[in-house]
Amino acid sequence: MKSPIIAMCLAALLTAPAFAEGEVVEINPPAEGTVTVEEGLQAWARIYEVTSHPRCSNCHVGASNRPMWSGPSYGKTRPHGMNINAGDSRIGAEFVPCATCHALRETGGNDMPHAAPQVAMDWQLAPVEAEWFGKSAAEICAQLSDTERNGGRSFLEIADHLDHDLILHWAWSPGGDREPAPYSLQEHVNDVLSWGVAGMPCPSE
Repeated sequence: MKSPIIAMCLAALLTAPAFAEGEVVEINPPAEGTVTVEEGLQAWARIYEVTSHPRCSNCHVGASNRPMWSGPSYGKTRPHGMNINAGDSRIGAEFVPCATCHALRETGGNDMPHAAPQVAMDWQLAPVEAEWFGKSAAEICAQLSDTERNGGRSFLEIADHLDHDLILHWAWSPGGDREPAPYSLQEHVNDVLSWGVAGMPCPSE
C-alpha cells in the first residue's frame, strides 16, 4: 500500500503539464581582449557565490548520490530526508525516481511551504564529475574549466546550458521560504561570459 505522501506525489506527477517557460536570457559575450585576467577573477568570485550556494550545490554532490539539505530554510546541514539516494543514474531510477515528488508542473508547488520543489524539467542530480558541495573556489573553477569534467563545454556552451536547462532557472525563483541563488540568472550568465573571455582564470588555493 502506498504511503499518503508517495500517493500525493504520484498524483501530482500524473496531472503535470510537460513543460513551462523559463526566463529569457541573452548571451552577448564581451569582445575578445576586452576582459582582463583580474576582471575575469572578479567575475569568477561572483560565479563561485552561485555555484557554492545551496540552490546549486545541494544537488551537485559526489559519488554518495545523496542530495543535501542546506541553507537558511533547512536548519542544520544534512543529507536529503527520507533516505533519498539518486543512484548511479542520478535520477533515482534504481530506487525512487526524483520526479516522483519533484514532479513536472507549470504552476503551483514551489510556493507551498512543505511541498517538494517543482520545475519544468525532470529533477536530477548533476553528474558526479561536477561535485561542488563543500568544494573551494579553486576546485570548482578547475572542474568548470576542464572539458573532461564539464560535459565537453566551452564557456559559451556553459552559458547556453544555463539559458536552456530550465532546472537551473529554478535556482533564482525557488518559491516558498527557500533562499534564491545570488544575483540574477542574466547577471550569472554575463559573469560566465566575462570569465570565459578573460581565459577562464582560476584562483589559487
